[in-house]
Amino acid sequence: MAPSSPEIRSTTIRLPRFVYEQAKSVVSEEREGQTRISLNDLFVTAITAYLRMHKRRQIDAAFAGMAEDANYQKEANLLAEEFERSDWEALRLEETDLEREAIHGRGLSR
Repeated sequence: MAPSSPEIRSTTIRLPRFVYEQAKSVVSEEREGQTRISLNDLFVTAITAYLRMHKRRQIDAAFAGMAEDANYQKEANLLAEEFERSDWEALRLEETDLEREAIHGRGLSR
């Protein structure tokens, strides 16, 4: 089965002249170089980047809310206490391995 192309919607946008001229300039510069880009491609890329940034801000805001959530903080502290011993053991083992590598000269090849 051939991969389907995404469904395309057409729309009309109104841009301030300054923004439009800058966008056209970018497209012209790209055409002179190795990259081929259309004005439409530029808009799709810019909107996609904005949507990713927006989604990231939503995720960051959700995590920020966790910092003030007393129930979450309590649970996080309980988990940290449960894993404290194994974390220290893992750190100790890693330090021992690094010391052995340094003694045997293998630490320089990394």
